[in-house]
Amino acid sequence: MIIINILGFLLIVLIAWWFWFYQPEHADLAEGDLLVIVDGGSYSPADLKLAANHSASVAFLRKDPSPCAELLMIPELDICETLPLNEVKSIHLPRLQAGEYAFHCQMQMYRGVLKVE
Repeated sequence: MIIINILGFLLIVLIAWWFWFYQPEHADLAEGDLLVIVDGGSYSPADLKLAANHSASVAFLRKDPSPCAELLMIPELDICETLPLNEVKSIHLPRLQAGEYAFHCQMQMYRGVLKVE
């Protein structure tokens, strides 16, 4: 009984860390193209920064065979792209106003944010 309680507590801690305390890796798009790896239930890096009024390209490499990882959505920009498995797919971002633009899979299990400053 004690082992089950300990395992349950550890599971609760893991879930809390994943949803509330996890800090994603971040990257700056100022240097040009950036490669985002889609693997293990996350985007890496998941926190992207871009200067306002500059266009950019972001390359995504999907290594995760999960069907959820197959679709990349940026709702505010009307972008919905299929990411092929083990192939790089470039997504062109237009000139953007300052703000935050969320990107995610269709179920929002994989999440990231594009911060335009």
